[in-house]
Amino acid sequence: MSGLALPLILGLCLLWGRFRGVEVFSALTDGAKAGLRTLTGVFPALCALLPVVYMLRASGALEALIHALAPVLEALGIPPETAGLLFLRPMSGSGALALGGEIFAQYGPDSLIGRTAAVMLGSTETTFYVLAVYFGAAGIRRSGHALPAALCADLAAFLAAAFTARLFFG
Repeated sequence: MSGLALPLILGLCLLWGRFRGVEVFSALTDGAKAGLRTLTGVFPALCALLPVVYMLRASGALEALIHALAPVLEALGIPPETAGLLFLRPMSGSGALALGGEIFAQYGPDSLIGRTAAVMLGSTETTFYVLAVYFGAAGIRRSGHALPAALCADLAAFLAAAFTARLFFG
């Protein structure tokens, strides 16, 4: 039955569009053109952002920063083993997922550290990517206070994730 879900949804959308008098194929091609324009506007930011993430991990700078911040993180209730997510998640979803996989492999998915990492991954966003994509698509060049506000929201989410994991699983 689940194999039929997507064809049924697409068929219903096609029927609904025809019922409303929409030229479905031209709407589809117009949407594809708009998507390609968005991609060309966002691509340069992604080309700059992704190598920075990989350089941070490969150089060891991320590990050195995590080691230096471990006492502060422990005081805030954040397991230092999950601190890499604090830095990678706002920049790269795939990098954060890879780091989460490493945390799960080392500490186990049912450990407090693994569960904290899972809650952190599920409750935060790839801030720089989202700002680059949405601001680039909308043509916004000056982000103003959006970046500091988004990073504060990420920090609040990390703190809440650590607290919630300790509360329910600790």
